[in-house]
Amino acid sequence: MTFWRFWKKPERAMPPLTRVKICGLRDAATMDAAIAAGASYLGFVFFPKSPRNVSIAEAATLAAAVPAGIAKTALVVDADDATLDAILAEVPLDVLQLHGTETPERVVALRARYGLPVMKAVGVADATDLAALETYGKVADQLLVDAKPPKEANLPGGNGLSFDWQLIAGRRWPVPWMLAGGLTPDNVAEAIRLTGAAQVDVSSGVESAPGVKDPDLIAAFCAAAGVH
Repeated sequence: MTFWRFWKKPERAMPPLTRVKICGLRDAATMDAAIAAGASYLGFVFFPKSPRNVSIAEAATLAAAVPAGIAKTALVVDADDATLDAILAEVPLDVLQLHGTETPERVVALRARYGLPVMKAVGVADATDLAALETYGKVADQLLVDAKPPKEANLPGGNGLSFDWQLIAGRRWPVPWMLAGGLTPDNVAEAIRLTGAAQVDVSSGVESAPGVKDPDLIAAFCAAAGVH
């Protein structure tokens, strides 16, 4: 199943589907738990400062075991072409997730260079940040609407912070989008209700410690998000 077929809309008779991305996977056991729970995306982090960082070899082994129809996503932060070349030469990936300060021009260039769908993360703290979503929505294949990290943060995401979901309530962009930032099994249903998100992303919200995914929390999150 190709990525674009994966994106085929369900028939009208089918109930709405919520797609879940479990990001920051580092081992086979928790990856299997995410697959069993019904995750549509599995995220591998290539950012050395993150406690969720994986090596190219580790990611290649994990990605090779992912069943067809589940999108394998690489989270990178301002990665240069050489870094991306090295990752993509070894890891069978379906989506590039740009989580740094990449410009719209960089998004366009990477789509052309690698022929893969690009998801651009945009941090939101207040209404002034929404314009960037409009800008990137014109060049990316998807948007990740995330909480803007505090200035002192070492990580661009995965900080367990949320933002005021009312800022994006009822808003739509020309490409599919995914809600992230501080989501947990306890609040994801409310976040979906308030924003209308059809896709949600979680990392720290299903961990027992930084970088340590919890299979029970993964299952609870997917259930609360309405995966079926």
